[in-house]
Amino acid sequence: MKQKGFLGVLLVAFSLVLFSGCQKAAEETNRAAPAPSPTTETIDTAAIETELLRIENDWPRAIKEKDVAAVKRVEADDGVFVYPDGTIGGKATDVQDMERGALSADSWEVTDLKVNVLNKDAAVVSGRSVVKNGKYKTPEGKSIDISGQYRFIDTFARRNGEWKLVAGASTPIREPGPTASPTVKASPAMTASPAVAASPATKPAQKLPSATKVPPVVKATP
Repeated sequence: MKQKGFLGVLLVAFSLVLFSGCQKAAEETNRAAPAPSPTTETIDTAAIETELLRIENDWPRAIKEKDVAAVKRVEADDGVFVYPDGTIGGKATDVQDMERGALSADSWEVTDLKVNVLNKDAAVVSGRSVVKNGKYKTPEGKSIDISGQYRFIDTFARRNGEWKLVAGASTPIREPGPTASPTVKASPAMTASPAVAASPATKPAQKLPSATKVPPVVKATP
């Protein structure tokens, strides 16, 4: 009798252990799987820089050859561009200017290019344009001199696998005027006489004519 009682206790204990193991296994099975660790986006910076530099360096050729197709291909339909005179235009403006051959120059150089890659689908390019004997012909037939140097910044976005110029702005580089030596202090005797007229060099710089529409990067736009 005692033997049967002892066997019964062992059987009950074994059953409890077995049940506990099954319950733990069930809990492990129902537990949510750990979330996968986020993967770092791979950006081929070198490839992006190469492509955008190719586009920027092609502007002088496009201007010289009046390559309308290049403008239509590179500029976004909703692009917004600020020209050197402060006016705003877009793709339609640049296409029209290229179609009628509004821009010309003996030499049009794009230099100091720098690409800042924001992500795999966005980048900003800055640079400088040097225009020699540049001319802009207005729709009325007037020719305006646009020779000089300009700083520009272009924003590109990749759309459907192609890089598009979505925004751009350019500004003329002004030559700094002469500055007085910081070590020389003017004495009362050095004040200008009322009879001394202002030097022509002190006249304010003239504003570019509003008709001077040199596309965003002052390289007319393809």
